[in-house]
Amino acid sequence: MKVLLTGCKGYIGSVLSQKLLRSGHQVIGLDCGFFEENLLEPTSEEYRYLRKDIRDVEYGDVEGVEAVIHLAALSNDPLGEFDPNITTDINLNGTIRLAQIAKKCGVGRFVFASTQSIYGVSRVDHELDEELSEKAPVTAYAKTKWAAEQYLKQMSSASFVTTSLRPSTVFGWSPRLRTDIVFNNFMACAFLTNKIEILSDGTPWRPVVHVEDVCQAFIAGVEAPPSLISGCAFNVGIPRGNFSVRELAEAAAKVVTGSEVEFCGGHIDPRSYKVSFKRISKVLEPWYRPEWSLHDGGNQLVQKFSDRGFTEKCFRGRETVRLKQLAYLKEENLIDEDFRWSSDK
Repeated sequence: MKVLLTGCKGYIGSVLSQKLLRSGHQVIGLDCGFFEENLLEPTSEEYRYLRKDIRDVEYGDVEGVEAVIHLAALSNDPLGEFDPNITTDINLNGTIRLAQIAKKCGVGRFVFASTQSIYGVSRVDHELDEELSEKAPVTAYAKTKWAAEQYLKQMSSASFVTTSLRPSTVFGWSPRLRTDIVFNNFMACAFLTNKIEILSDGTPWRPVVHVEDVCQAFIAGVEAPPSLISGCAFNVGIPRGNFSVRELAEAAAKVVTGSEVEFCGGHIDPRSYKVSFKRISKVLEPWYRPEWSLHDGGNQLVQKFSDRGFTEKCFRGRETVRLKQLAYLKEENLIDEDFRWSSDK
């Protein structure tokens, strides 16, 4: 299948593009290039690449495409608050425009990267499901993702199948690694300092999932029968995939021998939630069969850190912290106030 993958040069996209190619799909990658140079290891990216802002997609970019996997966004809550108006323009308006163009061009499937942040602050005495649980997005990022989900659901038809995937917090190695997400951050701390400092008391809950398993979910969205996914949303995670922050930190410490976990307890974190993965486990089996545990993903990270000479500078710097990369691009006047390249870089 000919697949247009937006956000191909991001944390997930860098892994997903390769998995799509290995699965026999033809890939066209589209990305604005903000993180294109943030490579921690060489990677083969032998696919047609359109270096373009999602807001500037044209009909010619989509002609002949059979499926769209739409990852491109100002991703996660801190980046979304960078400028809420730009977040809306990219994450919502850009998504709607791309979907409209795709439908008019005869694209058969549109798989959208949403977020579990749409649930907002919730109780932890039950697991959140896709349909019945309240949607109470708080941040600009979450609000735009939820609005885009609803628009895409209305667009879904027999000839234009849309589905929205809501990944858990992702962990694991990517050539364009992120260390500004919880388990990757803990693993980097343990590897470099043998200490994991938790600013809260460690009780908040987080669902997590490995990047390879997330990619398999997106491929399932391309390959599963339309009758199973049309107009549907899926929480993406693993069975028993909800962990307390304490458990995540202790899992990281177990991987890195000699590491200690220190709970500072001064920060009150209101974000605490548990998510149900019954729908994806039931409906998309056998297309989605998650394989990665925290232990396996942690060992993978340690091996890659060792192989690549991972340093404190890389851990704390713009190579792996997305907000710092965007701040750098703005400070150097490489991108303007609308998050567009200032020149033909």
